[in-house]
Amino acid sequence: MALLFAPAPSFGAGPAEGFEAVRGPDGIQRVRVLAGSYFFRPRQIRVAAHSPVELTVVLEPGLISHDFVIDAPKAGITVHETLGEEPRVIRFMPAVPGIFEFYCSKRFLFFESHKDKGMRGVIEVVP
Repeated sequence: MALLFAPAPSFGAGPAEGFEAVRGPDGIQRVRVLAGSYFFRPRQIRVAAHSPVELTVVLEPGLISHDFVIDAPKAGITVHETLGEEPRVIRFMPAVPGIFEFYCSKRFLFFESHKDKGMRGVIEVVP
């Protein structure tokens, strides 16, 4: 079985925070993302431009609803997925290098948004 992602110690805060996707035998770059109470793990993901990406986002059990948003149409990445009991598989092909934010857009009335509470991260697209 091929390694689908590997820690990237030089990227971000360390192995727990940043991952560099590795292309599988089918050419797809895969990363598994864990979502929970106001966090995404890893918070930093590095992928190559012009190669398909597959993120599998798994939500920890809990009562608070969350979603996964990437709003980078110039990069060819526009995602808005509600997270639930079943893992969500998100596929896209990044068109241009850059750093693009992902986040949870949920918020309770009169409270900070989940994004403001730290439920966000970045995808770095490299050439």
